[in-house]
Amino acid sequence: MADKILMLILDGIGDRPVKELDGKTPLEKAKTPNLDKFAEKGVNGIMDTIAPGVIPGSDTGHLALLGYDPYDVYTGRGPFEAAGIGLEVKPGQVAFRCNFGTIEDGKLTDRRAGRIKEGTEELAEAVNNIDLGVDFHFQEAVEHRGVLILKGQGLGAKVTDIDPHETGVGYHPAEPIVDDKENKKTAEIINEFTKKTVEILSDHPINKKRESSGKPPANIILPRGAGAVPEMKPLSENKGIKGAAIAGIPLVKGVCRMAGMDIIDIEGATGGLDTDIEAIIKGIKSNIENYDFILANIKGFDILGHDGLPHEKIEFIEKLDENLEHLKDLEDIYIAITGDHSTPVTVKGHSGDPSPILIHGEEVRWDEVAKFDERSGTKGGLSRIYGKDVLNILLDLAKIGEKFGA
Repeated sequence: MADKILMLILDGIGDRPVKELDGKTPLEKAKTPNLDKFAEKGVNGIMDTIAPGVIPGSDTGHLALLGYDPYDVYTGRGPFEAAGIGLEVKPGQVAFRCNFGTIEDGKLTDRRAGRIKEGTEELAEAVNNIDLGVDFHFQEAVEHRGVLILKGQGLGAKVTDIDPHETGVGYHPAEPIVDDKENKKTAEIINEFTKKTVEILSDHPINKKRESSGKPPANIILPRGAGAVPEMKPLSENKGIKGAAIAGIPLVKGVCRMAGMDIIDIEGATGGLDTDIEAIIKGIKSNIENYDFILANIKGFDILGHDGLPHEKIEFIEKLDENLEHLKDLEDIYIAITGDHSTPVTVKGHSGDPSPILIHGEEVRWDEVAKFDERSGTKGGLSRIYGKDVLNILLDLAKIGEKFGA
């Protein structure tokens, strides 16, 4: 009988030695009795999500962990963001991440329109009435965020961002990165789209009301991160498994949805530092019987790495560890715990450092490692593996893997 599989992704968990932590990483410094117990009764290693020294994004990192080759299926973040907020995306379409922004006298004064929280549905409705001569859909997301999908024939995705990623300057007209008619067409369309959003949104009642109350108007939409919707075989075909995901951020939801996985929404799973880890663990336990495989992403480690806060990262690690006590009574399951990438507090961004990884389960060949951290993992039985290997290892242990050859 096949066992269940849990992949617990501690987003950005990996780190580098920190001087103020006596040369230890936050994970080495943290008190983690439950993680260490899983390590002691499991097999350990370190993992290059994509390849040694390659810096993964959260999107490409999760693609690799689901067994896909990011170099084959990844063209940009846009399609995964679109799928992550529940939009249906199809091969041949081009998608963009977007921000509502504020523009005054031709210059951007706020790339997030004061992190607008209300009225974006009405603004999106007005934008969707624009005539671009091509089928498209704009959808508002959380706060200032949104996605734009272009539909039709002859569209390219290799174009530069409209969003200049800074204020005090005008927006950047999109240009084709590859000089062909498909990418020229896409650049012309989103340039026209951006121009018309300024015309329509500047006089919108929502923005007039915001201005009268001293708030920055959301009077421009800034597309970026263009990507062609990829062809991706679902995990049910690719690996023969029924999968589900628990995540607080649309990007990870989108990657998993495009892999054919169900999305389990957990109240309190925010993707922020306030995320309810206990609720996530309970969600895993109450749903695991319905699936062969669950991937659960917990994001806070990445946020604190970006913010350069080692002590706060330690506290969040210890908060996670306390809640892992509730996973110990699961039976007939193989649990992998790792990160999708490292986010060192000294770098304040993603890095190509490998993440620690452990796999725990009844028939795992235990090694001599008794602590879950970056340096202890180098002594483990898994040695140094790639992200794309993880799911195959778990499928084999769970008696789901298929033999290659006679």
